[in-house]
Amino acid sequence: MTSSPALAGRIEIDTNGIKDVFAAGRKLQPASVGTQVLLMTAISVVTVLAFNMLRPKNKIIYEPKVKYHLGNKAPPRISSSFFGWLPPVLFTKEPELLDKVGLDAVAFLRFLRLMRWLFTLTALLACGVLIPVNYLYTISHRPKYFDILSAMTIKDVKGVRLYTHVAITYIITIFVVVLVYFHWCAMLRLRKEWFASPEYIQSFYGRTLSIRHVPRKYQSDEGLRAIMDGTHMPYPATSVHIGRKVGKLPDLIEYHNNTVKELEEILVKYLKGGKIGKHRPTIRIGGCCGLGGMKKDAIDFYTAKLRRTEAAVLEYRAQIDTRRPENYGFASLAAIPYAHIAAQKFVGKHPKGTRIELAPNPRDIIWTNISKSSSSLFGKKIIGFFWLGLICFLSLIPLFPVATLANLDAITATGYIPFLQQWADDSKITYSIVDGVLPPAVSALFTFFLPRIMRWLSKYMGAQTHTRLDRAVVARYFAFLVISQLIVFTLIGVVFNSVLEIVTAIQHHKANATTILKNLNKLTGSITRTYVSQSSFWLKWFPMRGFLVFFDLAQVFNLIWISIKTRIFGRTPRDIREWTKPPTFEYAIYYSNLLFMAAVGLLFAPLAPLVVLAAAIVFWLSSWVYKYQLMFVFVTKVESGGRLWNVVINRLLVSVMLMQALMILTIGLQYKFKSLQWLSTVPPLLIIIIFKIFLKRKFDNDFRYYTPSEEDVSRAIVHSERADARAHKLEQRFGHPALHADLFTPMVHAKMMPLLKEVYQGRIHEDLQRSGGMRSGIEKPMAQDLKTSEGIKFAAVEQNELEYDPVLYQRDRGELDWDTASMASSSELKNNSRLSYGPGIRESYISSGPYSPGPPTAATYATMDSSQHLMQPSGYFDTQTPTNLVQPTLPYPPTHNSSSSFNPYTPDSSYPPPTHHQHHQSGFSA
Repeated sequence: MTSSPALAGRIEIDTNGIKDVFAAGRKLQPASVGTQVLLMTAISVVTVLAFNMLRPKNKIIYEPKVKYHLGNKAPPRISSSFFGWLPPVLFTKEPELLDKVGLDAVAFLRFLRLMRWLFTLTALLACGVLIPVNYLYTISHRPKYFDILSAMTIKDVKGVRLYTHVAITYIITIFVVVLVYFHWCAMLRLRKEWFASPEYIQSFYGRTLSIRHVPRKYQSDEGLRAIMDGTHMPYPATSVHIGRKVGKLPDLIEYHNNTVKELEEILVKYLKGGKIGKHRPTIRIGGCCGLGGMKKDAIDFYTAKLRRTEAAVLEYRAQIDTRRPENYGFASLAAIPYAHIAAQKFVGKHPKGTRIELAPNPRDIIWTNISKSSSSLFGKKIIGFFWLGLICFLSLIPLFPVATLANLDAITATGYIPFLQQWADDSKITYSIVDGVLPPAVSALFTFFLPRIMRWLSKYMGAQTHTRLDRAVVARYFAFLVISQLIVFTLIGVVFNSVLEIVTAIQHHKANATTILKNLNKLTGSITRTYVSQSSFWLKWFPMRGFLVFFDLAQVFNLIWISIKTRIFGRTPRDIREWTKPPTFEYAIYYSNLLFMAAVGLLFAPLAPLVVLAAAIVFWLSSWVYKYQLMFVFVTKVESGGRLWNVVINRLLVSVMLMQALMILTIGLQYKFKSLQWLSTVPPLLIIIIFKIFLKRKFDNDFRYYTPSEEDVSRAIVHSERADARAHKLEQRFGHPALHADLFTPMVHAKMMPLLKEVYQGRIHEDLQRSGGMRSGIEKPMAQDLKTSEGIKFAAVEQNELEYDPVLYQRDRGELDWDTASMASSSELKNNSRLSYGPGIRESYISSGPYSPGPPTAATYATMDSSQHLMQPSGYFDTQTPTNLVQPTLPYPPTHNSSSSFNPYTPDSSYPPPTHHQHHQSGFSA
């Protein structure tokens, strides 16, 4: 031990010994990094080979979208040969992808394309320029502690050579600006194509506005109409609908459906193999841990429970019209351009205290949150942020063992744990494997559940759509990863080294507190060396991320779990149908992980170029794998038209700013923030800030809304008020799902159906009608259904019918029930279904907004209780309108049509008459 007279008799820390320990640890880093790269590469190759062998015989897992797709949107042809999946991945271009997988998936793949080219260019630049500069400088000056990896970093570089790193930062900033702008322009073009696509033009939600926070006195259909009238909106609402309280009905339906699943699981175990089990299944009601309570027959218990819940649901639905209204509602407009123009003008305005905006797809709505009041949401957000902060704080605790494992070689060199030193001496290969694999593996394990917890908390905090929920998860999870995995993880090492320097000063120089504070500037070199040295951890981390990409492709866990479930427990027909459907792609989690990889790669690009090279390789692998999965495996839960794009681009720019801030810190610490070199690192940060403001002003509004021209408005497909009201489209499409959702019907394998008579001891008879839970006209004929004496129906499922019916899948996934049917309302106008309110009205509304002062004029909505006024020969105004009002310019002369109850204008000859299937000519290109 090193000691000084002033500290004789005290226990001292051998600081020189600790420095030597870390020096010895650094010498082991190249071996552990190389071992990790080789090991992960070998495992990845084995995983890909296993995928190629398993894919042809397990198409329902690896290619479910070949069977389950919407309409004519089947994925490209794919061969069953060993590498037959590669040609579709390599040669399918974006226009075809846009039509087959949707804009959300295309936006994700475009983001990956942006990442792979950004990091390819950055890696070529950094590795081609900075590695030679760093290595030659380090070798020529030969610092006390260095190895092959540290020699290629900025750790020991000083003087004018640092201008090279500053210049590289400028060039990387230029790469980011050019590539992001190019892809933003492309995404805006794709977004406009999506607005003009047949799917969106036919959608009912595309021409609907949502109205939230409706005051109590306006909570009725008439109240909503009054609110819309008061906005002086030039486009009439064809129908309005106030939401109704559904109480516990959603919970009751979920309770019923869970009961059905429990009954099915009991029956499939009891009748496994087509034979009745030896012992009738029982269930214990009450008690704890299998002790106490009352034992009952499980089949009779769930059957009685199912009968009661089904009766309760039917009774609840019958009384729904008498229930109180909610504080939200919806208003449908005659055409999609009208809804978007109106929504833009309502931004920042709150008529009667409401919030009016474009309605989301009904499948996207989180119905438990849409009715929450502002005060309720405020309270939930406070509680949610508290729990979010607490969980994030607690999740930092594992960082300490991860940081310790990241320096496992240094701990070994201390000799305090004898078996580690002996292990390192006896078997360097296995020791290097553990040293390389364990730290990133533990880090990945601790972050597996966090995004799902954040998603649950964000939902609790009031996110009203799944799309908004995804945006919240991306923002919060990315922030957590950057703060914990980068900043805090680095600070742990910085604090340790700083404490080490202070202890050295006290023990060897008898320094007091005042002296230490005056000499804190001497710690700057240690701080810089610490976070640069941690690049070796990320060189171990990226190979594991690459392996996880291939592991995701192989879906090993999915195969193993299905095999275990089938052989040990048996699978119900419902299980099989659910597992054969394409799974949902978790955009929020995948985006967050990609953004974090980008943050790490950019952060170390000018400091440790090998890290950005590793990131580029992983991004290239990810782009191929995820393209295959989005084409053949995964589906989008609800298409949002790429709404996550601006969120992820903003986080990418934040990552670039972090890189620039760390570069400012690195140069500033070396030159005490007093040199020209430090000032030269500031402009790139300012460039990105200005660029972000520019992007928001140029793209934000056009990306969020469809901004039609006068020609687009005049050519828009216009739907009639009478058809919307007569079909109750708005009420049915935007009514709470609990009001019309099908209840589950118990399904059993057809071979087990004859055994049900013995199970129910004769209390069962054949039912010639299809069960209520199945959609008539969709399912193929099956064996006869059975009904118990209690009225519970059982649906028989033949062996060849176990997989989900593709036709039923298209109906469940698509918008065939409602959105396509909404086109029928336009047929009420027959071939004269294009209407215009004149450019004068539209321009007045756009320039003045929904609250133009003064008496009713061209933008007045008071006369728009129905669309009859629009159909009059005089245009928007009634024939009794005072002549001093300026009438709008009409795009075509008015005519009468006595054969119809409406009097629509005859379209201009330049506008072809619409048919039921005619849409904008600028639709998707194949």
